[in-house]
Amino acid sequence: MEFAGSDRLRPAGRSLAAATALKILVAGGFGAGKTTLVGTISEIRPLHTEELLSDRGMGVDDISGVETKVTTTVALDFGRITIREDLWLYLFGTPGQDRFWFMWDELSLGALGAVVIADTRRLQDCFPAVDYFEQRSLPFVVAVNCFDGARRHDPAKVRRALGLDELTPVVMCDARNRASVKDVLTTLVTHAVGAAYQSVP
Repeated sequence: MEFAGSDRLRPAGRSLAAATALKILVAGGFGAGKTTLVGTISEIRPLHTEELLSDRGMGVDDISGVETKVTTTVALDFGRITIREDLWLYLFGTPGQDRFWFMWDELSLGALGAVVIADTRRLQDCFPAVDYFEQRSLPFVVAVNCFDGARRHDPAKVRRALGLDELTPVVMCDARNRASVKDVLTTLVTHAVGAAYQSVP
């Protein structure tokens, strides 16, 4: 999969009706790296709906392991990637806290698949996202965000810890690195297309 630049022009005569936009969700626990991933790969200035953490979140938001985090997504993150002149990926980063999960049903409508970002320091935080997409049969990959100083784990061990089947990809990534994020998205699209073919009788 080749990611084109946003400055490429549509070929003359190419119908807008033939254009396709694929929707991908980016989910995971609080502070796992969703906003970072969307911002790293988006060719446009990403839309962020972040607010400063306040005293109201004390006792509600668990910031153990991410004590330096000072903002949180309260609605969504949005970014765009051009694959070719008539094909785009739209990325929607979901809010991580429980109290914002009511938005997930709306965000997941029409999605091709999802990236679940896992932070091995707080692996339990991505269980709700995994359960959500499994229950709705939405293809997803688990991207283990390799934070500086965090212990590295074998993908097979992460798979077992999350109770994933053998068909669900688990990939290591650095949400700050464009090439790494590109690999994650390529893995997801390949997985989602394969799942779609398998579901055809």
